[in-house]
Amino acid sequence: MKIGILKTDTVLPQWVDEYGEYPDMFIELLGTRDPSLSFVTYDVMEQQYPADLDEVDAYLVTGSRHSVYEEVEWITTLHSFIRQLHAAGKKMVGICFGHQLIALALGGQARKADAGWGQGLHKHTFTEKPDWFGDGSEELAVLVSHQDQVIEPAPGARTIAGSDFCPNAVCQMGDQILTFQGHPEFKPNYSREIMNYRRELIGEEVYARGMASLEQSPETERMAAWIIAFLKKNAV
Repeated sequence: MKIGILKTDTVLPQWVDEYGEYPDMFIELLGTRDPSLSFVTYDVMEQQYPADLDEVDAYLVTGSRHSVYEEVEWITTLHSFIRQLHAAGKKMVGICFGHQLIALALGGQARKADAGWGQGLHKHTFTEKPDWFGDGSEELAVLVSHQDQVIEPAPGARTIAGSDFCPNAVCQMGDQILTFQGHPEFKPNYSREIMNYRRELIGEEVYARGMASLEQSPETERMAAWIIAFLKKNAV
């Protein structure tokens, strides 16, 4: 299976040597767990897109510091591309910005949330167990970094996990689309870097709570397995 990664941000230069760019994080997350997967990156900020939708089997939209409702050309173009993928029946996974963008592009709502910044490790509870879920607790521990949220999923999508802070944290549309507000590709040290960098912006209370939360470990392996299982279901 070939996965097209839609790159929607760049890692700050001082962090690239240690963590790589966002596509590198996803290739490590998924590719090391399933060597049969291959990847191609499209830098949509530079208007890089496949010549044919079927160049790859599925698409993954990364996180971004940008907001999905910004009226800039590359985001507007990406909205249109998501609608094309949806109409063509292509499988998609969205992470953070990707989670919000897919919802908004397909008729849902996403905006800055009244709850404010989410940083560090959060817990999202599943209200149902899809066939890719497997065994284990209904509660998921995942690293987050966001101020925007999906307020209303797109028509045809259902919320399958959330929390009081983020009610629509995981959404699924049939066997075609799966999106997460959290970041399975993040490592705790990268989360620390982000919080230190944004400390003044997010405020001391959020900063302290986020840093303390990193004493627990995110369920990276579990989320990687979910994404792979979802993408491979009914794959041609």
